[in-house]
Amino acid sequence: MSEAPLDLVIVGAGFSGLAMAIRADRAGFPRFAVLEKADRIGGTWRDNTYPGAASDVPAHLYSLSFAPRSDWSRLFPRQGEIQAYLEALVAEHGLADRLRLRTTVLGAAYDEASCLWRVETDRGVVSARVLVGAVGALHAPARPALPGLDDFAGPCFHTAAWDHGCDLRGQRVGVIGTGASAVQIVPEIAGHAAHLTLFQRSPAWILPRHDRSYGPVAKTLLGIGPLRRLYRAGLFWRREMLALLGFTRVSRLTAGGESLARAHLKRAIPDSDLRRRLTPSYRLGCKRVLLSDDFYPALTRPDVSLVTEAIRAVTPHGIVTADGAAHALDVLILATGFSPSGSFDRLVLTGRDGRTLAQAWCAGADAFHGIAMAGFPNLFLLLGPNTGLGHNSVLAMVEAQVAHVLGCLRWLQKNPGRAVEVRAQAQSEFRASVDARLADSIWARGGCGSWYLDGKGRNRTLWPGTATAYRRGARRLRRRDYAMVGPG
Repeated sequence: MSEAPLDLVIVGAGFSGLAMAIRADRAGFPRFAVLEKADRIGGTWRDNTYPGAASDVPAHLYSLSFAPRSDWSRLFPRQGEIQAYLEALVAEHGLADRLRLRTTVLGAAYDEASCLWRVETDRGVVSARVLVGAVGALHAPARPALPGLDDFAGPCFHTAAWDHGCDLRGQRVGVIGTGASAVQIVPEIAGHAAHLTLFQRSPAWILPRHDRSYGPVAKTLLGIGPLRRLYRAGLFWRREMLALLGFTRVSRLTAGGESLARAHLKRAIPDSDLRRRLTPSYRLGCKRVLLSDDFYPALTRPDVSLVTEAIRAVTPHGIVTADGAAHALDVLILATGFSPSGSFDRLVLTGRDGRTLAQAWCAGADAFHGIAMAGFPNLFLLLGPNTGLGHNSVLAMVEAQVAHVLGCLRWLQKNPGRAVEVRAQAQSEFRASVDARLADSIWARGGCGSWYLDGKGRNRTLWPGTATAYRRGARRLRRRDYAMVGPG
């Protein structure tokens, strides 16, 4: 891989990477490449093919505003339909010749003399003026540190690496975890397994999903641009209200949401003891709020058991819990989620003065609007620290970040041979404002620990406000927040 320096290199071909590629091409920056380690595009939706995998954001909101689709089959699309949408984006926007599949990025270093990034891959080195990390916030599976897990004799796999060759019919299946993936998987495999045992560390707040299919009339109406945009805006603002009504901080309305969730639980679970074990002890919103209409009914089946005792150890043929009970299993499924910073942590990035990203983040992941970092000129992250959303479509954040990067690209276009770097003061002021809002957030005061928090107990994952507020601050580049720097 030897060529003249590109304008832009994008690492990752999921939603955010493709959004960046499409917008860069439309803005007049066609000299770019998208590096993807897998043999297909898709990111999360390529990898997560477990039974029941689907979006928990409505299709017309979980799609790019500048690349809409009118014929979604249902309100909450399944994995295959989302993957097909992403593949169609590549074809419709002519990105195939800019994709470099089966290309693993080993590291990247900023060359101060030339103001270029040298990106080392397993296929050689590629140079570019701007480097964009679009590796996804939830990419690295979290494997639980359970004694004996490696000694389990039967099939054992994470939901993000589903073993489709494993026939669950007639098997005693164990599922560890009751988060977003487990809530989708359990209803799908219950009834196929001889017996399903679900191991729960803490229950989740679950609200009704109310999924439905779109009929011919709805699809025709949504094919009319103004109506589709109006419908999308309605979906967006309904979810924005959730942030204002208690999803980001404890308020009187938080209790209202909890009442709705308890009523949903009571309607589905007649057994009072099972309801008690499925009722969270923390406030709604402190952990990810889930949507499901069929998870609770699945737990009432005679061939499904809920175990709430802590796991003491995994044995070759099952699990032993803290009460000494042995649960015999043939198959073990890890529905244990992802490391939220694992994707960026695995990129070996070296910025100005030889400082690495790991060194810059030794006290915690930190970036200006989750996008740019002092000491790393012409490097931008998509879905970086504190840009996740718990109440709305994260693509609203992605599109604002892409617009921010485009502002930098246009500025660089007028200054050949130079680089832009966020000012340390702008970054520290942004961090201070986010930390101040997080101090009074639901994640700090809601009475739970979650994967949103880093090893020091600080939330480096979610944005503590509305998507509208983030877009207002991040979408437009303010040049006073950056410095234009030259070689050396």
